[in-house]
Amino acid sequence: MADDMGLDLVEISPNADPPVCRITDFQKFLYQKKKKEKEMKAKTVKVNVKEIRFGPNTDEHDYQFKLKHAKRFLEDGDKLKAYVFFKGRSILFSQQGEILLLRFANDLEEYGKVEHLPKLEGKRMTIFINPKPKKGSSGSGSR
Repeated sequence: MADDMGLDLVEISPNADPPVCRITDFQKFLYQKKKKEKEMKAKTVKVNVKEIRFGPNTDEHDYQFKLKHAKRFLEDGDKLKAYVFFKGRSILFSQQGEILLLRFANDLEEYGKVEHLPKLEGKRMTIFINPKPKKGSSGSGSR
Protein backbone atom coordinates (compact mmCIF):
# COMPACT_ATOMS: atom_id res chain seq x y z
CA MET A 1 0.00 0.00 0.00
CA ALA A 2 2.85 2.38 0.82
CA ASP A 3 4.50 1.79 -2.60
CA ASP A 4 1.21 2.48 -4.39
CA MET A 5 0.92 5.85 -2.58
CA GLY A 6 4.58 6.74 -3.15
CA LEU A 7 5.23 6.94 0.61
CA ASP A 8 7.29 4.99 3.16
CA LEU A 9 6.27 2.36 5.71
CA VAL A 10 7.69 3.59 9.06
CA GLU A 11 7.88 1.32 12.11
CA ILE A 12 6.66 3.40 15.08
CA SER A 13 6.71 0.89 17.96
CA PRO A 14 8.74 -2.27 17.25
CA ASN A 15 8.26 -3.72 20.76
CA ALA A 16 4.45 -3.76 20.60
CA ASP A 17 2.61 -6.96 19.76
CA PRO A 18 1.92 -6.72 16.81
CA PRO A 19 4.49 -4.04 15.81
CA VAL A 20 2.95 -0.65 14.99
CA CYS A 21 3.71 0.84 11.56
CA ARG A 22 2.55 3.97 9.78
CA ILE A 23 2.43 4.92 6.11
CA THR A 24 4.05 8.35 5.87
CA ASP A 25 6.77 10.40 4.21
CA PHE A 26 9.94 9.34 6.07
CA GLN A 27 11.79 12.65 5.59
CA LYS A 28 8.83 14.55 7.01
CA PHE A 29 8.67 12.07 9.91
CA LEU A 30 12.36 12.63 10.71
CA TYR A 31 11.92 16.41 10.50
CA GLN A 32 8.99 16.37 12.95
CA LYS A 33 10.85 14.06 15.32
CA LYS A 34 13.89 16.36 15.29
CA LYS A 35 11.65 19.39 15.85
CA LYS A 36 10.00 17.76 18.90
CA GLU A 37 13.39 16.88 20.40
CA LYS A 38 14.60 20.45 19.91
CA GLU A 39 11.43 21.79 21.56
CA MET A 40 11.89 19.49 24.56
CA LYS A 41 15.53 20.55 24.89
CA ALA A 42 14.54 24.22 24.88
CA LYS A 43 12.06 23.66 27.71
CA THR A 44 14.64 22.14 30.04
CA VAL A 45 16.03 24.49 32.68
CA LYS A 46 19.77 24.93 32.68
CA VAL A 47 21.21 25.37 36.17
CA ASN A 48 24.44 27.30 36.50
CA VAL A 49 26.55 26.93 39.63
CA LYS A 50 28.24 30.15 40.74
CA GLU A 51 31.09 30.00 43.24
CA ILE A 52 32.03 32.49 45.94
CA ARG A 53 35.32 32.06 47.79
CA PHE A 54 36.06 33.31 51.27
CA GLY A 55 39.13 33.22 53.48
CA PRO A 56 38.73 32.32 57.14
CA ASN A 57 39.47 35.94 58.14
CA THR A 58 37.37 37.72 55.49
CA ASP A 59 36.90 41.42 56.25
CA GLU A 60 33.41 42.94 56.70
CA HIS A 61 33.57 45.03 53.51
CA ASP A 62 34.65 42.02 51.42
CA TYR A 63 31.87 39.97 53.01
CA GLN A 64 29.23 42.58 52.10
CA PHE A 65 30.60 42.81 48.55
CA LYS A 66 30.38 39.04 48.07
CA LEU A 67 26.95 38.94 49.72
CA LYS A 68 25.67 41.46 47.16
CA HIS A 69 26.94 39.29 44.31
CA ALA A 70 25.43 36.16 45.86
CA LYS A 71 22.01 37.86 46.08
CA ARG A 72 22.22 38.75 42.40
CA PHE A 73 23.21 35.18 41.45
CA LEU A 74 20.29 33.69 43.38
CA GLU A 75 17.83 36.23 41.92
CA ASP A 76 19.01 35.20 38.44
CA GLY A 77 18.16 31.58 39.31
CA ASP A 78 21.72 30.28 39.64
CA LYS A 79 22.76 27.75 42.25
CA LEU A 80 25.41 29.06 44.64
CA LYS A 81 28.46 27.30 46.04
CA ALA A 82 30.15 29.29 48.79
CA TYR A 83 33.35 28.01 50.31
CA VAL A 84 36.06 29.00 52.74
CA PHE A 85 39.54 28.03 51.54
CA PHE A 86 42.08 27.32 54.25
CA LYS A 87 45.76 27.90 53.35
CA GLY A 88 48.57 26.41 55.39
CA ARG A 89 47.93 26.62 59.10
CA SER A 90 44.69 28.59 58.71
CA ILE A 91 42.92 25.22 58.95
CA LEU A 92 43.11 25.86 62.71
CA PHE A 93 40.39 28.49 62.16
CA SER A 94 37.91 25.99 60.74
CA GLN A 95 35.40 27.01 63.44
CA GLN A 96 35.68 30.62 62.24
CA GLY A 97 35.06 29.51 58.65
CA GLU A 98 31.97 27.57 59.68
CA ILE A 99 30.58 30.61 61.52
CA LEU A 100 31.23 32.73 58.43
CA LEU A 101 29.35 30.31 56.14
CA LEU A 102 26.42 29.98 58.54
CA ARG A 103 26.17 33.78 58.74
CA PHE A 104 26.30 33.92 54.94
CA ALA A 105 23.49 31.36 54.65
CA ASN A 106 21.44 33.25 57.23
CA ASP A 107 21.84 36.54 55.32
CA LEU A 108 20.68 34.85 52.10
CA GLU A 109 17.69 33.13 53.72
CA GLU A 110 15.10 35.15 51.78
CA TYR A 111 16.86 34.58 48.44
CA GLY A 112 17.66 30.87 48.64
CA LYS A 113 17.46 27.67 50.60
CA VAL A 114 20.51 25.89 52.06
CA GLU A 115 21.02 22.45 50.55
CA HIS A 116 23.22 21.15 53.38
CA LEU A 117 25.16 22.55 56.33
CA PRO A 118 28.84 23.53 55.94
CA LYS A 119 31.06 20.50 55.38
CA LEU A 120 34.85 20.38 55.52
CA GLU A 121 36.41 18.56 52.54
CA GLY A 122 40.18 18.70 52.59
CA LYS A 123 41.15 22.39 52.76
CA ARG A 124 37.69 23.65 51.78
CA MET A 125 34.55 24.12 53.82
CA THR A 126 31.60 24.20 51.42
CA ILE A 127 27.93 25.14 51.53
CA PHE A 128 25.40 24.97 48.66
CA ILE A 129 22.43 27.33 48.36
CA ASN A 130 19.58 26.73 45.90
CA PRO A 131 17.57 29.70 44.63
CA LYS A 132 14.01 30.03 45.84
CA PRO A 133 11.44 29.57 43.06
CA LYS A 134 10.29 32.81 41.48
CA LYS A 135 7.02 34.18 42.81
CA GLY A 136 5.57 34.62 39.31
CA SER A 137 5.69 30.90 38.52
CA SER A 138 3.79 29.72 41.62
CA GLY A 139 0.41 30.27 39.98
CA SER A 140 -0.85 33.20 42.04
CA GLY A 141 -1.35 36.39 40.07
CA SER A 142 -0.96 38.85 42.96
CA ARG A 143 2.30 39.93 44.56
